[in-house]
Amino acid sequence: MAREAGISTHVAKAWLKVAAVDKLSSSSRHHLTLRHPDTQEYHSLLVFSFPAPTLNHSSQQQEDERSSWPLPTHDTYYCMEATCPHLGAPLENATIEANDAEFDDDIEDMVVVCPWHEYDFSLSTGESSHGISACVYLCDVRNDTLFIQAPKPAELGADAASTWELIELRPVSEASPAVAQRQDAAKFLHLQASRTSPSDGQQPEAQQSTSGKEEGADKDQQSTESIAPPSPQPKTLVEWAVLVLNTPDPIQKVAYTRFAARAFRSGECKVIGGGRWNTSDASAGRREWITKPQEAAPERPPRMKEEVRVRPGQEGKRGRGVTEKSRIAILHSLANIEQWAIDLAWDMIARAPKLCAEFFAGDNQDGPTHKMPLQFFSDFVKVAEDEAKHFSLLRKRLEEMGSYFGALPVHHGLWDSAMETAHSLTARLSIIHLVHEARGLDVNPTTINKFNNAGDAESVDTLTVIHLDEITHVSAGHRWMTWLCSNAKPPLDPVQMFRQEVRRHFIGRLKGPFNADDRRKAGLEKEWYDDLVGEKESTYNIGVRRNEVPGG
Repeated sequence: MAREAGISTHVAKAWLKVAAVDKLSSSSRHHLTLRHPDTQEYHSLLVFSFPAPTLNHSSQQQEDERSSWPLPTHDTYYCMEATCPHLGAPLENATIEANDAEFDDDIEDMVVVCPWHEYDFSLSTGESSHGISACVYLCDVRNDTLFIQAPKPAELGADAASTWELIELRPVSEASPAVAQRQDAAKFLHLQASRTSPSDGQQPEAQQSTSGKEEGADKDQQSTESIAPPSPQPKTLVEWAVLVLNTPDPIQKVAYTRFAARAFRSGECKVIGGGRWNTSDASAGRREWITKPQEAAPERPPRMKEEVRVRPGQEGKRGRGVTEKSRIAILHSLANIEQWAIDLAWDMIARAPKLCAEFFAGDNQDGPTHKMPLQFFSDFVKVAEDEAKHFSLLRKRLEEMGSYFGALPVHHGLWDSAMETAHSLTARLSIIHLVHEARGLDVNPTTINKFNNAGDAESVDTLTVIHLDEITHVSAGHRWMTWLCSNAKPPLDPVQMFRQEVRRHFIGRLKGPFNADDRRKAGLEKEWYDDLVGEKESTYNIGVRRNEVPGG
């Protein structure tokens, strides 16, 4: 149902198709990422769903109005910005609470409360008791499909078309008991309002289970539940990042990643950290970036003593996936990549404050310190979470097949690329996310097909989950590469900047065949990668010359 009252003037006239309502039943809230094809602008939204109200026929008044009060057969939906307009904090795990006003049947008086500073925003109008507003967008269900009114692109005129591409639709994990309980409570309040007439004095019905909505929790978290949070806990997000980077045990690394993500989204960890300029020697025209010891990223994350390390290309032949031994070798190699990918996401978070300040300062020693938007850190916390999930799924699958992670030699090729690009945000985004991860989009379908031909349905499911997530990771790289270039003074061409970074920091030609469809979904048209050759010389005397490592 569409709601007209109090809607922000930022709403455009165009409607955007989201999904069939049955595909939204896995969670009571979903995160949407949109990209505009003309401006390359990104937009993040949240869709909240509540059970459809049911009519209580004990009231004669309700009985009389039955014919004029058609009840929807689908959930009631609300759409809001995914970040708090106060400081940009993520609202994914915000609580939903009742206002002091009387309920009505569409829970128009319920508010979303930011977990960082408790700013409240009306679900229906976006208005806050703190004097600011969040943009909200109309929702409409047509033929069992949810549509939302699209945002207006910031860089186009008021009359411009709002033709957005939906590049990510994911359920927000509700595995945290506290979050699930708060959401259950919010739904219960809605059910009370919809089932009880203010005039009949009847007590509300008992709370009904909403477990069907909460079943989207990641089952792979069970293996890390026995690991206690670090004590004392890090005070900044960068401290969390460095802690994860310095953790050699991969299972503990996964657990700490989840603790960090939970602390960030809940508002328990509100400070990014990462250092600052020391201007004590500014009179001499010099300044340096200073960082606390606990926020200094390691040059190379430690690994378990039992690990057998070889150079890239020297791991041994993995085969074509026909035999179980071959499939184990392939999955083991992918698990190694995912373990490094966890570190790469956290290393990006740890280094970004300094690299951003240097990118915008250039040669201007007197300029202000520029910071990456909070959404940047939110995106890469999600990338780290995804990589932790991928590693856990692959480790579990290896054990189901009678093996384990660590049974075979591994290489550190991805981290070699990380050190090559540790000095520059645009270099890191280009090589790690727009080359290595984009290469994963090219090779994953072939790998999935090998396992499918071998009848390994369980591995196919795991690899498919990983592939779909990786599209969003490449998209994150594209999003922040274009953001950096568009905000540079003067603005830079992101395609040319990418190609320049690849020529400088990559070995050899970007190898096809390319998965053009999934690359385009992530924002990479052919002009980005077509006929592109890296000019960096290999530092290895043996092994592969081209350092393109798929995945990550």
